[in-house]
Amino acid sequence: MQNKKIAVVTGGTGFVGSHLVDLLLSKNYEVRCIIRKSSNLRWLKNKEVKIYDCGLFDTEGLKTVLKDANYLFHVAGVVRSKTRKGFYTGNVDTTKNLLDAILEVNNSIERVIIVSSLTACGPSLNGKPCDELTIPNPITTYGKSKLAEEELTKTYMDKIPITICRAPAIYGERETDIYAMFQGVQKGIMTLVGFNNKKLSLIHGRDFVNGIYLASLSEKAKNEIYFISSEKIYDWPTISDAMENAIGKKALRIRIPHFLIYSIGAISHFFNYFSSKPATFNLEKARDFVQENWTCDVTKAKNDFGYSQQISLEEGMKSTVDWYREHKWL
Repeated sequence: MQNKKIAVVTGGTGFVGSHLVDLLLSKNYEVRCIIRKSSNLRWLKNKEVKIYDCGLFDTEGLKTVLKDANYLFHVAGVVRSKTRKGFYTGNVDTTKNLLDAILEVNNSIERVIIVSSLTACGPSLNGKPCDELTIPNPITTYGKSKLAEEELTKTYMDKIPITICRAPAIYGERETDIYAMFQGVQKGIMTLVGFNNKKLSLIHGRDFVNGIYLASLSEKAKNEIYFISSEKIYDWPTISDAMENAIGKKALRIRIPHFLIYSIGAISHFFNYFSSKPATFNLEKARDFVQENWTCDVTKAKNDFGYSQQISLEEGMKSTVDWYREHKWL
C-alpha cells in the first residue's frame, strides 16, 4: 500500500484551518495539526488527525512534526492584539520558527504554503483591484505584520519551495466575525458603513482552502504570491440581498456615517486599555471599515494553476445560514 502524503497544518482548530483539514482528509493525506495546549478542538473532534500540542515556539517539537512532512500549510496567525508586539510575535516570529525548523530537518519538503492577507497589500486605490504587482501599502498594524511575514518568507525562497496565498474577507460555516452580520439580519437590521458604494472581494471558506490546495500542487506556484479570492467583486447592497435571501427575511438597512464609525472605534480603543483581551473593534478596525475598496484580482491564480471560484455568493450564503441554524447559532 502506498504511503500517504503528510500535510502539516497550523491553525487547524480555526475556521479556515478546519476546512483545510477536511479537504486534505478527503484527498487521503495524513494530516498533522500543530496546536496550542489551550486550543479548542471542537472542529477536529472524531477526525483522523494527529495532534501535536507543541505550539509554534517549541523548536524541538516543530522539528519532530515537520521532519518527514511533504507539505506545510501555515494558516495560524494573530488577527487581534492589544500591542504591536503581539501581532509581530504571532505573525512573523512563528513563521520564522517554522521555516527554520524545516530548513534544519526537511529542506526537501515539497511545498510550504503561507496564508497571508489582502490587508498586507492594503485597500485597492482608484477603483483598481489589487494584484500581485500592486505596491503594498498596509494601513493597520495587523496588515503591516502580515507584510513583514511575507518579506521574511521571501528570504527563505531560495532554500525552500514556498507559496504565499493572500486572502480577502472569508465567510462560511464555522466563521465567527462576519457571523455578527447574519445575526443582525436575523434581528431585522443590516448596518452599512458610510454613504458611498463600497466594494469588496469576499470568498467562501471552502473555496479559499481549495485555492491554497491547488497552489500547493503547482510547480508554477513555487516562490510566488497569489490572491485567492472571489472572481466577482461585490458591493454591500448585493451582499445584503444575498444574506436576506438566505435567511428569508428583509432587514432595515441603516447607514452609519464614517465619523460615527471612528467615534465608536475610539471609545472601544479607550476601554480596551482596561481589558485583558483585545477589542474586536477599535480605531484600526474603523480605518479598515471606511475604505472604499477592499478588492483583489485572481487572474494570476487562474492562469498559473486553474483556480476558479466554485461557490457563488448565493450558494455560499445559503449553506452558511443552513449550518448556523443546524448548530443553533441563528
